Amino acid sequence: MVKIHIRSAKQPAPTQGKKSAQGKKRKRKSSRPRWGLRLFLAALMLFIALSVTAAVGIAQVDVSSLENPLPRPSFIYDRYGEKASQLSSSRIIPVSLDQIPVHLQNAIVAVEDKRFYEHPGIDVLSIGRALIRDLQSQSWAEGGSTITQQLAKNMFLSSDKSLSRKLREAAYALKIDMIYDKNDILELYLNNVYFGEGSWGVQSASKRYFGKEVGELSLEEAALLAGLPKAPTHYSPLKDREKALERRNTVLALMREQQYISEEEYQMAVSAPIVLSVAQEEGLQGKYPSYRDYVIQEAVSLYGFTEEQILTGGLQIYTELDPAAQNAAEEVYMDDRFFPAGKEDQQIQSGVVLLDHSSGGVRALVGNRGEGVFRGFNRATQLKRQPGSAFKPIVVYGPALERGYTPYSRLYDGELNINGYQPRNWDHRYRGQVTLAEAVTNSWNIPAVWLLNEIGIDAGMDYARSLGIPLSDDDRHLSIALGGLSEGVSPLQMAQAFGAFANQGMMYEAHAITKITTQDGYVLVEAHAEPKRITSPEHAYTMTRLLENVVRYGTGTKARLDRPTAGKTGTTQLPDTEEFAGITGPVSKDAWFVGYTPELTAAVWLGYDKTDRNHYLESSGSEAAASLFREIMSRALQGVPVRPFEVPASYRDHWNLWTGQELFPNWNKDKDKDKDKDREKEKKEEKNKPNPSKNKNSDKGKENRKKEKD
Repeated sequence: MVKIHIRSAKQPAPTQGKKSAQGKKRKRKSSRPRWGLRLFLAALMLFIALSVTAAVGIAQVDVSSLENPLPRPSFIYDRYGEKASQLSSSRIIPVSLDQIPVHLQNAIVAVEDKRFYEHPGIDVLSIGRALIRDLQSQSWAEGGSTITQQLAKNMFLSSDKSLSRKLREAAYALKIDMIYDKNDILELYLNNVYFGEGSWGVQSASKRYFGKEVGELSLEEAALLAGLPKAPTHYSPLKDREKALERRNTVLALMREQQYISEEEYQMAVSAPIVLSVAQEEGLQGKYPSYRDYVIQEAVSLYGFTEEQILTGGLQIYTELDPAAQNAAEEVYMDDRFFPAGKEDQQIQSGVVLLDHSSGGVRALVGNRGEGVFRGFNRATQLKRQPGSAFKPIVVYGPALERGYTPYSRLYDGELNINGYQPRNWDHRYRGQVTLAEAVTNSWNIPAVWLLNEIGIDAGMDYARSLGIPLSDDDRHLSIALGGLSEGVSPLQMAQAFGAFANQGMMYEAHAITKITTQDGYVLVEAHAEPKRITSPEHAYTMTRLLENVVRYGTGTKARLDRPTAGKTGTTQLPDTEEFAGITGPVSKDAWFVGYTPELTAAVWLGYDKTDRNHYLESSGSEAAASLFREIMSRALQGVPVRPFEVPASYRDHWNLWTGQELFPNWNKDKDKDKDKDREKEKKEEKNKPNPSKNKNSDKGKENRKKEKD
């Protein structure tokens, strides 16, 4: 029989059961603090891990490039001390913070990052607000970027809006803020931020929009610039003045709200209209490219500067550049009418130099036709081509005058064979004897070679070397009389040499740079041109008169100006090789004209870069070169008073002894021969012309027969 015990509600439970229940109760109580501790410890460890990871990541971020000084552009100045061209590898014109008006600094802080002076590089509150908006829009469009973050993005990162880029941006910003103080960060930002219209940095922007130095900006102008970085194209005053005005006034309102300006200052600035001005320096970047390249070449080779120093060192390079002459040369070189037609696959190229022979200063130069590249091949200064007959005054007639020859000295002009070398005149004629003046004027070859042989090759080479022409032992042959050089010369070298004749026998070394200073005016180098006596004033003037005759009566008439002009043509023949076999007529490889007025000396070269059977000058070419000389010089000297060549006092009587018959005894003979040829040609044409009087059916024939009958 089973006994059932019924326990009342008040009866206590068995001791064992009680203990068990109490034990369970105690376990529940003790588990809460243990799990809480674990969560706390886990969170703490995660925070520490993230902090360590962030600290390591930030430590590995390299911002050392910010320590490098910002590249500063260098400027080329013309002979009048005006800025002519900008040399820069950077789009930035850096300025220090103390050069930037305080109201521009405040405007940037007010509109871009009002807690700039309080946060450690990133603004958590701004990031939080931006993150909420990004989550709502499911994009990363909102920035929340501080000035420091924007600097990091501009200097180190791409412009994509990915989360990873934003995290890297924050790391860079924290590192920058740890190393640099706020003023340094603000200066770096203001020099690197984009203000639109191709302007990077506040100085460029100030020049671009207002045509003034950044330190001269008014409050309203500063506010306009401060409003641009958010959307430079959208708010550009050059594109939409109303939007630019609205944005400017927003910046001014923020400045008033943040107590950077008073109510009175706000009212005055907000009521001011937008007034823009074109910068004077606009367009200086890349201006006068051929001259600029030569200036760099001279600074590197002559003064030891590196290209990097020139492009980033803020150098002030003062030169001999004459803008009028340079513009004249560039305008002519851009006009195809002044050049022979080239081929579709290769353009006829050219180079020209204009030199002030009284100082050696390079007034202008152009080194190519068509588009060029930075520091590309400069045909005005780097070309090496044979000068043809333009070399005769340098290597033959100059030293001959030194040795007692005169313009009316008789020179041999007949068949000539000197150790196998047999020169020919361009017109294939012999005259027996000609005067030196005739030989120069008509550019006859045989008299020049004969005369060089008479005075000695060494005499000619020494004279050429004294004029700055580099020659080697390979040039020691009689064909040097006709410009047959192993290496060749440039227009710059030819202009320098002829400049000695123009300057009464004194030669100055050709140069562009007069001095180079730092940005604050400290002189680094200064040119001191020393003249060199090449020949006497009397002999130099004699050469000038000889070369004047070339322009008046001889091969250089296309170079004639409305002022005294002297000069010499030069052409080189096509190579005597199988490739050019069968090509006849007045063709040439190179064409030159080198000449001068009392003011300037100029040298022009014309030809193909690569001469082959399909690419050569299809005329003598010297006429085209002479025409280029005339066109450039007439423009460069426009408005300059005409003056004669200076005559040495001791030479006047000697010169007046010259008569036309003494100088040009073959003048009439050649004219008579030409007339005889013309008469023979007319007779042949007349003989071959149909005679209507012999035609019985013609009206003229009927009329003649009627007359005969009568």
